[in-house]
Amino acid sequence: MSVLPDLHLHYVQACQNLSQPENPFIARVLQEADKNDEISTKGITLKLAGNNHLVPVPRVTDDDLGVLVSVLGQAAFVTGLDLAYNLLTDAGAKTMATFLQSNQSLVHLRMTGNKIGNQGGMFFASMLKINSALKKLDLGDCDVGLKCLISTAIALTQNKSLKAINLNRPLLSSQQEETTVHIARMLRSNSSLVELHLGKHGMKNFGVERLCDALYENSSLRYLDLSCNNITCDGVKFLGELLKKNQTLEILDLEANRIEDVGAIYLSEALATRNRSLKALSVVSNNITGKGLVALAQAMHSNMTLSHIYIWGNKLDRSTCEAFSELLAVERLQLGCTDVAPYKVDGQVLLAELSHGLAKHRYWSPRCAAAAPGAANASLQILAVSEYL
Repeated sequence: MSVLPDLHLHYVQACQNLSQPENPFIARVLQEADKNDEISTKGITLKLAGNNHLVPVPRVTDDDLGVLVSVLGQAAFVTGLDLAYNLLTDAGAKTMATFLQSNQSLVHLRMTGNKIGNQGGMFFASMLKINSALKKLDLGDCDVGLKCLISTAIALTQNKSLKAINLNRPLLSSQQEETTVHIARMLRSNSSLVELHLGKHGMKNFGVERLCDALYENSSLRYLDLSCNNITCDGVKFLGELLKKNQTLEILDLEANRIEDVGAIYLSEALATRNRSLKALSVVSNNITGKGLVALAQAMHSNMTLSHIYIWGNKLDRSTCEAFSELLAVERLQLGCTDVAPYKVDGQVLLAELSHGLAKHRYWSPRCAAAAPGAANASLQILAVSEYL
């Protein structure tokens, strides 16, 4: 029986060898990992996110990361690394990307919310051309730009292992939709990517049209996140036509766009008549009134596949309240699968907001450690690959 390495001991020795002071946060996480009995059978994820609500932590720096990767080089049982919201820069990105060029054990890396710019992002793009083990990469809310996104799209035409990538909120000028063209071109040839996050890209209807054209030829993508863009009903018309033919997409996130009633009706027509693959839809905060929301509710009566729908932040009139109350009453929709719940005032049905959504825990961790991720983070229920994105 092989003896597993002592992560904390290796870390202390590496700090001494590299003349780097120990980070107490890293030391504590490694000590806890050493006590994990499932290391040898399941592998572990080191959770070193710097935005811990429960216990303030000294955030991980570029120098800290240099020591950590020297430890990980001897720990094949570490399969995930969460470094979100730390103090990492392009130098840390280079350290991590260089490590991953030869590492074959890490399958998930989360770098969300670090100050990684174009140069750092380019290191990861180059790594993706070489690495054949990584399955999930999160570069959301970093400061990557146009060059990084184009290089990443090109790399993913070659990479056959990555299943999920988060590219939310890059730093782009308001006129740059060139990235969408390259991402669309990648989707035509990539057959491994299951989950793609393109939130806060400044995407307009032109970009949606390019993506939809590509997705007619793609049979692997199951989760498409287009939240917080500039998509209107004209862009959703392309999505509606795509949904009539695409039988692969299972999650579509359109939160915080401006699709309005016309866009909601385009979606409802596709869902009511042709699409039988979509399981979750978010149209939160899209300036939709009762006309569009009732159309979506009616579509659910004929479409038995769509199980999760999120509508809060729109104009919930009496007809909306009654339509969604009916869906819940006949158990066509479960309370854990939507973000509204009915209640009555003077005999009138109203809707209250529930803290549910597709990815409520993407940017924060629940203060209560016992909080169940299921309904509050529905993408986990539908797509297992979403676990850390």
